Amino acid sequence: MAYWLFKSEPSTWSWDQQVAKGDAGEEWDGVRNYQARNFMRQMKLGDRGFFYHSQKDKAIVGIVEVCAEAHPDSTTDDDRWDCVDIKAVRPFVKPVTLDQIKADPRLADMVLVKNSRLSVQPVSDAEWAVICELGQTRPD
Repeated sequence: MAYWLFKSEPSTWSWDQQVAKGDAGEEWDGVRNYQARNFMRQMKLGDRGFFYHSQKDKAIVGIVEVCAEAHPDSTTDDDRWDCVDIKAVRPFVKPVTLDQIKADPRLADMVLVKNSRLSVQPVSDAEWAVICELGQTRPD
């Protein structure tokens, strides 16, 4: 299993909206960055990801799961852009803020710290475990 981070502005797509989609999940559409698109093309069914609220809150608020592998993004006719579908798995007991992540030396090399603008990014096994610990949730 691989781990990922999905960033969303809560005013555009929030954790609550993701949860409301249930097991069917929702397309992670609208990504127009080649590196982020390429990460989505690497994703497999069952991969897990962090759901990150960007902008004001700047915090990881829950765990999602890839429920459909890369396919054409339905929001464009341009065949360069793909997306995956994700479904909510569970919320964090305590959101993990960007400030907490930046302050933790175990997370110093995390993509979120080094390239905070990338909307879809990989997360290492070690980073996954640390953030789940901080968020007081199971890492599985």
